[in-house]
Amino acid sequence: MPQARYKQLVDRLADDIRAGRLKPGTALPTHRKLAAREGISLATATRCYAELQAMGLVAGEVGRGTFVREPLPREQGLEMQVAQGDLVDLTFNYPALPAQTGLLRTALRQAASAGELESVLRYQPHGGRPHEKAAVARHLRSRGLSVTGEEVLIVSGAIHGLAATALALLQPGDVVAVDALSYPGFKVVAELCRLELVAIAAAATGPDLDALERLCRRRKVRAVFCMPTLHNPMGWVMPLAQRLALIALARRHGLLLMEDAAYAFLEQRAPPPLAALAPDITVYISSLSKSVATGLRFGFVRAPAAHQPAILRAIRATVWNTPSLVTSICCRWLEDGTVARLEREKRRDASRRQAIAAEALSGLKTRRHPASYFVWLPMPEDLRADAVAMRLREHKVLVSTAAPYAMTGRPPHAIRLALGSVSHEALAQALGRVVEVLRDLGG
Repeated sequence: MPQARYKQLVDRLADDIRAGRLKPGTALPTHRKLAAREGISLATATRCYAELQAMGLVAGEVGRGTFVREPLPREQGLEMQVAQGDLVDLTFNYPALPAQTGLLRTALRQAASAGELESVLRYQPHGGRPHEKAAVARHLRSRGLSVTGEEVLIVSGAIHGLAATALALLQPGDVVAVDALSYPGFKVVAELCRLELVAIAAAATGPDLDALERLCRRRKVRAVFCMPTLHNPMGWVMPLAQRLALIALARRHGLLLMEDAAYAFLEQRAPPPLAALAPDITVYISSLSKSVATGLRFGFVRAPAAHQPAILRAIRATVWNTPSLVTSICCRWLEDGTVARLEREKRRDASRRQAIAAEALSGLKTRRHPASYFVWLPMPEDLRADAVAMRLREHKVLVSTAAPYAMTGRPPHAIRLALGSVSHEALAQALGRVVEVLRDLGG
């Protein structure tokens, strides 16, 4: 049986189980009956069931046969799960430096003694107070954006900024072009806002703009979601010429550009942001989740003046205003240089972690940026990503398959390794387990 057809059979059965067409407890054909039905050898039928079992989709019972397993709840699957207990988390990035706990303790003491403490108990302006927005604007100027405080809106993290932007500026049924592999959080936003995502194939350093042009001629595209500087999960940085070409295309077709810059601080030599090159058609969204701490939930949106009232209404409808205490601490850190220092230290930390990954994964095909917190690892031809993820979980290592990052269609067989949530020593050990599992499953 050709390799491609063998994979298609496993994929078809897996899709039927996940979609509920094959219910939990269903008895599957015997190995011999499957072989006869599909025109394959008995050994190949046995291998198909073994792979489904490795993926956690079926269970073989001696003397009884093979049965569909009760699937894990969606939020507890292999795809995107925060590690608990003794699991080593290579799924999420929440990079933290040893000194950060002390920084927070000091900031809380300062807040307790500050004259503005009483104000944190009251409602605040939906998009932030003027002095807070001015602090964010000064920070954004260091990232290449020429902005004032009036152009800034403060939100509860980048995902909230994306949701508020989509709620405010897009309508159910709108078509949004997105990289074929992209940030999973935007897929969730699109589902809630009932947007139609259309995947754009990737070129070497960004989306295939010829494919986007053909799409715009064929469909009424409303917006493009993109990560031009340090794309998650592919790690590319779009060169200036490609950014200018994207902007020209957007102007021709009347597109809104939604620029996600959550990881952009890790690349110091990037071209200007899209929002600097085309401020009238770009909404820029970022946060301090990766550069400071994920738990603080502090983000910011820079939007054209015409769009700000609508985004303000969306902020009001979702959180009213961001938590005042968190906002006060983050803005103080923006002003006193703490954020700039943490960004420098995390760039060095990410580079060290990439060096660990380069050594551990030597000889394997990867996609990665030398200063990022993640690695994209395509599977060898004969391996399935979900089987690898399941086996790694048995070895107490949690990874994500490509499924959460695939915007449409069947995801490729690959895993994404988040490098930023464990110690350097634990990272080296976990990556060693990844290599061992690949070797074991690959025979």
